Amino acid sequence: MATYDLITLGAGSGGVAASRRAAAHGARVLIIENDRVGGTCVIRGCVPKKLMMYAAGFREVLREAGAYGWQGVAGRFELARWAAAKETEIDRLEGIYRALIADAGVEFLAGRATIAGPGRIEVAGRTHETARILVATGAAPVRDAIPGLEAAMTSNEVLDLVELPVSILVIGGGYIAVEFASILAGLGSTVTLACRDRLPLRGFDPDLRTRLAQALQERGITLASGVGLVSLQPSGAGFILERADGSRIAAAAALNATGRRPTTAGLGLERVGIEVAANGAIPVDADSRTLAAGVWAVGDVTNRRNLTPVAIAEGRAFADTEFGGRPVRVDHRTVATAVFTEPSIGTIGLSEPEAIQRGPTDVYESDFRPMRSAFAGGTQRTYMKLVVDGCDDRVLGAHMIGADAPEIIQSLSIAMTCNATKRDFDRTLAVHPTAAEEFVLMREPARRTPA
Repeated sequence: MATYDLITLGAGSGGVAASRRAAAHGARVLIIENDRVGGTCVIRGCVPKKLMMYAAGFREVLREAGAYGWQGVAGRFELARWAAAKETEIDRLEGIYRALIADAGVEFLAGRATIAGPGRIEVAGRTHETARILVATGAAPVRDAIPGLEAAMTSNEVLDLVELPVSILVIGGGYIAVEFASILAGLGSTVTLACRDRLPLRGFDPDLRTRLAQALQERGITLASGVGLVSLQPSGAGFILERADGSRIAAAAALNATGRRPTTAGLGLERVGIEVAANGAIPVDADSRTLAAGVWAVGDVTNRRNLTPVAIAEGRAFADTEFGGRPVRVDHRTVATAVFTEPSIGTIGLSEPEAIQRGPTDVYESDFRPMRSAFAGGTQRTYMKLVVDGCDDRVLGAHMIGADAPEIIQSLSIAMTCNATKRDFDRTLAVHPTAAEEFVLMREPARRTPA
């Protein structure tokens, strides 16, 4: 029977990062995966979704080309061609992940793992012993938010479509819902976005939510919001969504984007005394340690900040702490995130209401038509906001909706991580002409909130 220093359950971004780093510190590591290597992000999430977003973006590029002097530019989108190219790219990336595991000296085992007891993992009837267990099994789409939802596609299946639905009902109001609504509308489907909240993206800054709702509608998406959802029913022509007010929405296809749930069922966590939360999440402390001795968990399975870079950071911090003799913790308070709609969103730090709850707050804003869109006669706007502590001038939040927002916010996240003040932004020289320069040109607050 083989004995390991670490057995990792799940070969997604967090599990692979932790395993490779632990092996680099000299640990003997086994990683177990019952699906493709690379996890949700690489195989059925961030990467293929963004490739689909790029495909949708060409529609606007082709429209703008004429205004910039290009003549005879036209095109017809063929989803099957995109799907084939996507599969080739995902296969390539999975190969890279497998090579990274092998080159790091990490052993790989395909199969479904269960925890048989303290320090024991069972796969296909064979037991493997280890000093430490790391659970990094990620999350999967929720399929039971309303009756009948299990018949709809999820973000997994929509990325495997080879034919674009004429009409589609996207159910949900989170980032997965708005991203696919925007993408599918850009590709040519008639899209209805149905959610309980009045505005999509609960938890984001209210000004971003309002402007995104407007942008989605300008993109041709029907926003059916503010009404509870009762059930989804198949019909001869597709699906019908029953709503709490008695209204019904019909479409040829339906996409379930009601959220994701940690993948913990059947892992055997109860055999080591781990009781998961109501949503299946594994409770952990600041070092990703569970209540069970010798068991840690990282990534979406903990339901902290469900983002790929966070899972990677948590995995590496665990390995450095346990095997590298260098205690490391991940700061979950200031984490940038992006929403790949059209226009896209980038955000980091506190929203305006969150900052106001803490004390005096200054808010700086900029709202304009970007040069590229304005020149081509477009109506799309860019909105930027800085949320600043009214006492010590520290920038508490940066929010943007507009072209290149994720790229710009990524750069600003460095300043935020370094506790930059508004004065630091003011003394930074602008790069002109760019959209990003507006973040260093906001001189007077749009509003101030007293204590």
